Amino acid sequence: MRKDDQQLIKEIIEKNNLLSAEQMAQLETEQKNTGKNYIDIIEEKKLIPEEIFTKIKSKVYNVPFADLRGKKITSELLALVPEEIAKNYEMIAFKKVGDEVGMAMANPQNFLAISALDFIARKNKVRFSFFITTRTDIQNALRHYENLKEQVKAAMSSAAADTDQTATTELPAAAESGLDVQQAVKTAPVSKMVNVILRNAIDGKASDIHIEPVGQETRVRYRVDGELHTSIVLPKNVHNAIVARIKVLANLKLDETRLPQDGRFRVNMDDRNVDFRVSSMPLFDEEKVVIRILDNSANIQDLAKLGFSGRNLDLITRYITQPNGMFLVTGPTGSGKSTTLYALLNLLNKEGVNIITLEDPIEYYIPGVNQTQIRPEIDLTFARGLRSILRQDPDVIMVGEIRDNETAELAVHASLTGHIVLSTLHTNDASGAIPRLMDMKVEPFLVSSALNIIVAQRLVRMVCQYCREEVRLAPGVRAEMEKELATLPANTLPENLRKGEAKFYRGRTCSRCENSGYKGRIAIVEVLEVNDRVKQMIIDGGVKNNDEMAAEIKQQQMISMKADGILKAMAALTTVEEVFSVTKE
Repeated sequence: MRKDDQQLIKEIIEKNNLLSAEQMAQLETEQKNTGKNYIDIIEEKKLIPEEIFTKIKSKVYNVPFADLRGKKITSELLALVPEEIAKNYEMIAFKKVGDEVGMAMANPQNFLAISALDFIARKNKVRFSFFITTRTDIQNALRHYENLKEQVKAAMSSAAADTDQTATTELPAAAESGLDVQQAVKTAPVSKMVNVILRNAIDGKASDIHIEPVGQETRVRYRVDGELHTSIVLPKNVHNAIVARIKVLANLKLDETRLPQDGRFRVNMDDRNVDFRVSSMPLFDEEKVVIRILDNSANIQDLAKLGFSGRNLDLITRYITQPNGMFLVTGPTGSGKSTTLYALLNLLNKEGVNIITLEDPIEYYIPGVNQTQIRPEIDLTFARGLRSILRQDPDVIMVGEIRDNETAELAVHASLTGHIVLSTLHTNDASGAIPRLMDMKVEPFLVSSALNIIVAQRLVRMVCQYCREEVRLAPGVRAEMEKELATLPANTLPENLRKGEAKFYRGRTCSRCENSGYKGRIAIVEVLEVNDRVKQMIIDGGVKNNDEMAAEIKQQQMISMKADGILKAMAALTTVEEVFSVTKE
C-alpha cells in the first residue's frame, strides 16, 4: 500500500470520528514500534467494523464495493478460476455480463493475483472488472466450491453404484463383523456431506443442527437467532449413513438404535476449535440427531453488548464486586443465561482470583479459569463436584445449574463461607427464584443471608440494520406498550422518549437476514436487588405474597423484562411485537 493511500484513509477515519484520539495515538505508537502497515494494524485489531473499513478502502483505491451476501454464484463462474487460486488470492468471480466478469477481491492491489487473472482472461476470452469486498464475504462465497447439493449428488451416485448398500446397510454390518467402522464411514462420500453441513451451520452462526427423517426425505434444519430454518432436504436413503458418520465422530454405538445416546466431538475449522454436542433419539422407524454447536473461539462479550444498561448494569457491577454472596441468573432454556455467566466470569477473572466452574457442558474456554465438565455417568454431579471445589481454595465458584436440593444447599453454604457463587435457575422471573430455592428445602434464613442479586432474562431478535424501515404501531400494541411504560419512573426514559418522539422499526427482509427481518439477538432483563427489605420478606414469608412483592418491586424502581424490551424497541434494536411474543405468559 502506498503512503498516500494510508494518509487518505487516516484522514477519512479522523474526519468521521471512527476512532478516538487515544486509539489514534496508540496506532501511531504501534506502527513506529513494530513497523507494521497502518491499515494492517486496524484490521488485525478489528478497531473499525469490517464493512465500513472496506468501503473506506473502496473510495481510496477507486475500486467499487461489492456486496456478496446472498449472492448465488453459478458453477460456470466457479469454473473460470480454479479453487486453489481463488482461495490463495482471496477472490471470487461473482457475476458475468457478456464477456465481462466481475471479480471480487479482498485486496485489489495484489498484483500477483491480477497477473494470474490476466492469464485466465486470455485463456477463457473474457475480461475481468475488479471489485473490493470484505474478507468475511470472500470466505463465505468461497464455500460455493463446496456446494452441499453437489455432495449429495456424489453420495447418491456412489450409493447407486453399490446398490444402495454403502449408505444403508454396509456400515452397521461392518460393526458386527469387527471391521474398522470408523475408516469405512470416513471414506464414504457421505463424510464430506456431513463436513459441509457442519461448516454451513458455523458460517451461518447456527446454535443447533436438526437432522430428522420426514416421510420419504431427510430434513436438515439450522436454529439461527432462536428460529429453526430448513437448510436442505436430502434423499431418505442417505439418512442412515449421515447418522452413522455423526455417531462415529461422537464415539457413539453404531448398532444401538433403540435407546437415546449422547456424545460430543471437536473439529478444527479455519484454525479454530469448535465442539459439537450430539444427541440421538430413536423415532418410530429411524433416528433423529440434534447437534448443539459450542464455538470455543467465540469472543465472550461484555455485559453492555449483551443488552445490560442503566440501573440493571449499575446494580450488577456493584454487587459482582462483593466479597461473598450468591448471584443467580434465571430464565428458560435458550435464554442466554450461560452467556451472561461467562461475561461475569470475565469481569472477575484476574491474577489474584481463583475461579472454579462446574459446567454441563463447557461452552466456552476461558484462560485462567479452572473449568470442570460434569459427568453423571461416573457420578461427577454438580453436588459432588461442589463438595470437592470447596477444598480447592476458590474465591469464585460457578455452578452451571442448580437442579436439586443437595446442590442448592451446598451452593448457599458456599456463598455464606466467603465465596462468590454464580449459578442459574429455571424460573420465569427474578422474584420467582426465591420461593424456588425455598421449595428445594433451603431454610429461609439461609436464603436471605446468601442472596445478593437475581437476574431474569430472555433473548429477543434484533431488527436487521440493513433493511430496517420505520413503522407505525397498531393502536392495540401502542396501548399495551404505554400501559407497561406507565409503571416506570419518568427518569428511566430518555428525553426524546419522554417527549413522545420515539421511532419504531422493522426489517423489510433481505439476503443478509435470510429474509426474516431480524439479525442477531440481544437480552432483555430484569434485576432484583436482594436488599434488607427483601431479606426480611424472605424470613417472614412475604416473598410468596404477590402484592407485597409487587410493592417492593415498585419501591426498587425495578424495570421489568417487558419494559426493558420496550425500551430496546424504542432504541430501534428490536420490535415491540417481538418483545410481546417473548415475554407473554
